[in-house]
Amino acid sequence: MKLAKNIKNIAKKVLLNEAKALEKLADYIDEDFEGCVEEILQCKGRVVITGVGKSAIIANKIVATLNSTGTPSLFMHAADAIHGDLGMVQKDDVAICISKSGNTPEIKVLVPLIKRTGVKLVALVSDVSSFLAKQADFVLNATIEEEACTNNLAPTTSTTAHLAIGDALAVSLLECRGFTNEDFAKYHPGGALGKQLYLKVNDIYPNHELPVVNTEDSVKDIIIEISSKRLGAAAVLDESRKLVGIITDGDLRRMLENYSDLTSICARDVMTTDPKTIEKDTYAVRALNVMQQNNIAQLIVKEGDKVLGFVHLHDILKEGIV
Repeated sequence: MKLAKNIKNIAKKVLLNEAKALEKLADYIDEDFEGCVEEILQCKGRVVITGVGKSAIIANKIVATLNSTGTPSLFMHAADAIHGDLGMVQKDDVAICISKSGNTPEIKVLVPLIKRTGVKLVALVSDVSSFLAKQADFVLNATIEEEACTNNLAPTTSTTAHLAIGDALAVSLLECRGFTNEDFAKYHPGGALGKQLYLKVNDIYPNHELPVVNTEDSVKDIIIEISSKRLGAAAVLDESRKLVGIITDGDLRRMLENYSDLTSICARDVMTTDPKTIEKDTYAVRALNVMQQNNIAQLIVKEGDKVLGFVHLHDILKEGIV
């Protein structure tokens, strides 16, 4: 059945509406926003974020973002707060109340109760003349012209605007704190993202024995060493135990193509000089990038001039980094 309405045009209109609203928000970043960030930075407690309806959903997301970027936060539902949960708010906290209108019944009951605790109140609101805005110490202006909904009723553009202000707040806080990749890893230890931020080559290479041959070792010795260590390669060391090359399965195949008499062939004749290496304290994701850039499957792991082992492409992939 042919639909009467052009679905693609409807979807595009929604996205353009919300994009326009987000662009406009940049004009509303003012001294109140700056003051809110400074207040939270000085806060010895947590950021307590509250709202009702769709605003409560946005509040939960902002709480999650703040917690993951180093700002201790918790969610308090506005309706539950006036029935006992207000005890979540402690004297050293900062409270953020999210509401499009700033005039809902729950907000009008809750705001005086929050102010009675003595904490600073931040209003994230789309009506700066509302009850909530007038009662707040700081107003985060999320004014929009209209919702993306045809009837201008369903919370669409307004919730997107509130979410974006929350992201701006979280990023401002993390940059002011000097939040690093290492800090981020502490809060995201699981999954591929976490491993990219904390897993190092040093965590992987000890799982294998070091396959190593000397420059004068025979083809038989090379094959036995590579086969026994099951990494498809061996490091080649000279008399002073200095790394001078690498021999891979590919090098052995090319050797068979180039030589008919293998009795006088030694490691020096087969090896690839100047092998790719990596320091043991390097992040595993960096090792993966080096392998991909050079189209190789293994790297020799070093600590200074000392050869420690190998890290193989399969080991990194097994860790689930990508």
